[in-house]
Amino acid sequence: MFTGLITDIGTLERTSDTEAGREFRIACAYSDLALGESIAVNGACLTVREAGSGWFTAAAVQTTLSRTAMAGWMVGRRLNLERALRASDRLGGHFVLGHVDAVAEVTDIVTAGDARLIEIALTPALAPLVVPHGSIAVDGVSLTINELREPDAIQLSLIEFTLRHTTLAELAIGDTVHVEADVLGKYAQRLAAGSFAAATHDQL
Repeated sequence: MFTGLITDIGTLERTSDTEAGREFRIACAYSDLALGESIAVNGACLTVREAGSGWFTAAAVQTTLSRTAMAGWMVGRRLNLERALRASDRLGGHFVLGHVDAVAEVTDIVTAGDARLIEIALTPALAPLVVPHGSIAVDGVSLTINELREPDAIQLSLIEFTLRHTTLAELAIGDTVHVEADVLGKYAQRLAAGSFAAATHDQL
């Protein structure tokens, strides 16, 4: 589990295809990564396979590659990194599982004072899970939804601190990002669907 607060920006040094998918070697500032620990890479939870001072490797299986933008990552790409949450950590963001729900497209970028307003088009399945001023993870960054846009789009307001400490400042119109909806919305939707199904069954 993560909180969406980025603790380092890594650089993709090498990619290699494997029988199961693809392996990535990422340069980072971490020096004490443990083999087998979870790490969020642009919001996708991966497992550290090898690690040394300033680098680690992680692999994505074919299922992960098909559900994320990882298959298109090129050497030199900068990546948002976050290590797994410890029980003693402050919860500065929101609960992020590292399970990418969708790959979404950036459709508009506008500068407003010291903030940058970014619009992202969501899939129809993801749109019902977002609410105004609710939480969402974009490329692993915990953000607040500034405004809902029609059809199936959201606007995010990125402050200067976020732009300096993540890769979101590098986004351009047409880029794709990993999106994970707030897990609370997923449970609420599931519970509501179950209640509706039960009520319908009682009426039969």
